[in-house]
Amino acid sequence: MGKLEGKVALITGAGQGIGQGIALALAKEGAVIAVAGRTESKLHTTCGLLADIGARGGAVVCDVSKKDDITAAVDRTVELFGGIDILVNNANDCKPGPLLSVLDEDFERSFATGPLATLRMMQASYPHMNSRGGGVIINMVTSAAVRWDASNYGAYGSIKEGMRSLTRAAACEWGKDNIRVLNVAPHAKTPALQWWMDKNPEEAAAFVAGIPLGRVGDPETDIGRAVVFLVSEDAGYLTGATIPLDGGQSRWG
Repeated sequence: MGKLEGKVALITGAGQGIGQGIALALAKEGAVIAVAGRTESKLHTTCGLLADIGARGGAVVCDVSKKDDITAAVDRTVELFGGIDILVNNANDCKPGPLLSVLDEDFERSFATGPLATLRMMQASYPHMNSRGGGVIINMVTSAAVRWDASNYGAYGSIKEGMRSLTRAAACEWGKDNIRVLNVAPHAKTPALQWWMDKNPEEAAAFVAGIPLGRVGDPETDIGRAVVFLVSEDAGYLTGATIPLDGGQSRWG
């Protein structure tokens, strides 16, 4: 029996990277996984990895920028697995860059897939968690918001800080319903980060040198395993907080 036996987790952006790593880690502790994302082929890849370890997963196609997709994803998760106990808001379409290069349409999409999608997903999942006596929500934010040098991270950081504010409010409002809400600020080797590191080896080396633990995190063993703890009863008295899983790179106040 794993820590999460009998739990149902809905994870957005679970077709690759951090979302996939969290899905595998939670599944190894007994959770069943609704694997949500825009690209169906990637979702089936994750579901195949879950099947390889004897876990249950179901592909749920969802563009989190669309309200109807969010509603449908939550409904489909409940249809497949009977409810929702764990929600991980991981999907977000926001790219770093200097402020003068930020286009209105790009920032609007970042907001739509960030704070707005997070709010909608939490609202849609709340009644299902409440009916099961509680649950845990994990919102993926960023340590870029508290970097010593915020250059190129203004738009990206502001989007993620909006999500942090929603997390704190939800934790305060829903604690009475036994629903815990937390932020996780990860550094992990996603396909996008790997591409950047391959293209910019000198900058990548400097980036890694700034991490006290001396390495970029692994999506499953460094991020996913920590999320297992956060959504388990072992962390049952923790809510409203931001947990940095970045190897000590950023200083959170």
